[in-house]
Amino acid sequence: MARDRADGLRWVAQGNAHLFAAMAMLPDHRLEQPTALPGWTGRHLLAHVAANAEALGNLVTWARTGVETPMYSSPAQRDADIEAGSRRPLTELRAWVTDSAAALHAALAALSDEEWRREVRTAHGRTVAAAEIVWLRAREVLIHAVDLGAGIRFDDLSAGFLAALVDDIVAKRSASGDGPALVLTATDHFGRWSIAGHPDNGAGPHGVRARGVSIDSANAHGPDADGTDERPFIVNGVGVTETGKPAAVSGTLAEIAAYLAGRPTCGVVGAPALPRWL
Repeated sequence: MARDRADGLRWVAQGNAHLFAAMAMLPDHRLEQPTALPGWTGRHLLAHVAANAEALGNLVTWARTGVETPMYSSPAQRDADIEAGSRRPLTELRAWVTDSAAALHAALAALSDEEWRREVRTAHGRTVAAAEIVWLRAREVLIHAVDLGAGIRFDDLSAGFLAALVDDIVAKRSASGDGPALVLTATDHFGRWSIAGHPDNGAGPHGVRARGVSIDSANAHGPDADGTDERPFIVNGVGVTETGKPAAVSGTLAEIAAYLAGRPTCGVVGAPALPRWL
């Protein structure tokens, strides 16, 4: 789905509400425990979200002043900041999450239309308009509100955000080309997407090789356009069909978003394992 700056700002507000609610629901001892993210406790996750707000604030400064201000000086500095932040007293750590979010909100609100259009560079090296900052932040706070394990699920996130997230991940996974070729159908939404696969990952000679794009869903719940009904199976851990076509994956919009983002889900049908997304 097409998204704009207003969508991003609305989703950031929703994400902050979910994140703050999840944080408030967790007693201190729960934040000492591991999360679903490998190697990270709840403390690490909160430190990451707070540090991310400050890093995105650097991009806001870049947009406002025109002076190059990277998110992080290096990946090592990013990791060190998260580790150091995770060791803060929990009262201070919780306050860092809310205070950094408020500071980023104020900085974004002060940008002029011209500044929103200025180009900045993300931590992954992409050059984007400053308006993309709100999408990057929305993604962080909404997904990590789920990752905290306080009971918030992908089902609790808005359909508009979930559809935009699927679009985003489909494009990234297709561009990287390091996973299986897929056609994904949302059973509770009009969306249908394709992901280009690596030629060695089971797509076969007929696998999707174009950039991931949304597909018209007129036949999303029926057989293929040629009248066949290809069903996926697993070969060496990769989903393919007997004719070498992309694996057909279905589930609710929330389940598909969680699956593509590498989060646990039990409702997706026909889903092969995926490499890391980010």
